[in-house]
Amino acid sequence: MSMYAKLKQRAADGRPARVGLIGAGKFGSMFLSQAWRTPGIHLVGVSDLSPSHAQDSMRRVGWSDERFQVGSLEEAARSQRTFVTDDTAAMIASPFIDIIIDATGSPAAGIRHVLAACEHRKHVIMVNVEADALAGPLLARRAAQAGIVYSMASGDQPALIAELVDWARCIGLDVVCAGKGTKYLPVYHQSTPDTVWGHYGFSEAQVAGGDFNPQMFNSFLDGTKSALEMAAVANGCDLSPPDDGLAFPACGVDDLPTVLRPVSDGGILPRKGTVEVVSSIERDGRPVFRDLRWGVYAVFEAPTKYVMDCFNQYGLKTDESGRYAAMFKPYHLIGLELGTSVASIATRGEPTGSTNDWRGDVIAVSKRTLKAGETLDGEGGYTVYGKVVPAETSLKLGAVPIGLAHGLKLRGAVAAGQPVRWSDVEVDASHHAIAFRLEMESLFRVEKGLGQA
Repeated sequence: MSMYAKLKQRAADGRPARVGLIGAGKFGSMFLSQAWRTPGIHLVGVSDLSPSHAQDSMRRVGWSDERFQVGSLEEAARSQRTFVTDDTAAMIASPFIDIIIDATGSPAAGIRHVLAACEHRKHVIMVNVEADALAGPLLARRAAQAGIVYSMASGDQPALIAELVDWARCIGLDVVCAGKGTKYLPVYHQSTPDTVWGHYGFSEAQVAGGDFNPQMFNSFLDGTKSALEMAAVANGCDLSPPDDGLAFPACGVDDLPTVLRPVSDGGILPRKGTVEVVSSIERDGRPVFRDLRWGVYAVFEAPTKYVMDCFNQYGLKTDESGRYAAMFKPYHLIGLELGTSVASIATRGEPTGSTNDWRGDVIAVSKRTLKAGETLDGEGGYTVYGKVVPAETSLKLGAVPIGLAHGLKLRGAVAAGQPVRWSDVEVDASHHAIAFRLEMESLFRVEKGLGQA
């Protein structure tokens, strides 16, 4: 039976998958717009720091007030309605919830929510790639120990990339490179909330008339989000991150097999089995022909002459040798697609992509010369951006992960373009997120043969 058929059967049996959503921002709102339309899925609870904001989001995407005018999670579960709250801990602990979706974007909150889900044995869908890149390898271990599913979020690019990688490997093809598209120029790494709108081409009138968060938008532009997502893909798909950050080559869909092949065969890759992000604009600002700005891809290799011939016979675009080819998906619909992850857990007990190992890490790199006494302001801010590197490199550097590079005060100066190290900042090791991250570093340092810190 298909997942949809199994969901309909669950609905007919009166045992829908009972879901709790944390965070009613853009991703959460997109899921809200579709959640009530799928049989066999019951969104029992929505938790947000501002319940009134969550209710406004629900109305905006088509919910009637009657659907969420209930007084408790139990009442919601019994009446097929949805309870809105700001008590996330109680929702995770509730016996009326089976699956938790973290759509907060807060690394510290994400760690806390997953550990609570482990305690109360609730499956977790991690929209929160910020938390997954920061501590996902250890969170996934804790989830496995608790017997729960820890899943990437379908609709977000890492899960869609993982799907393409899995498809290629399941039909006997070796994945050479996998990743996504974005808009990129080297100067974007120095972008700040003051310059972001110019790079996007938004006018002052457009910004004034919309709900625009400059730091959030800047985290997409300055390379941080791409780094976070590629770390998640590396950790979930047993792929390697670049040794010194993403190259962001300008590349359209027709050129994927030519550009993203090993240097020895005429491409840009130092080795096979990597992640990379392609830019939708040339370095001189011209648009790339048939760009992949909103999509994902996987490049794979024909193992034999026979398979190369099959690629050609069925019209698959390859490099000039016929050996390397690519499959891509031109768009992703983020929260609109999240129901696939819920359905996969509810009907198959399987994640839609999941962290397996710690292969890639996202370190904080200075956007400019930083002075002693300055305070870091995290993703998309004025001080640092995120750069994906091998986990071993991060550990050897003693680098501060971008997910914790907020509110930390510098002990000394850091030159422009340099990693910020733990030794550069004042650290409160009792903070739960910092403590959890340091525990992960200590554990994997030993496992990777790097000794103790």
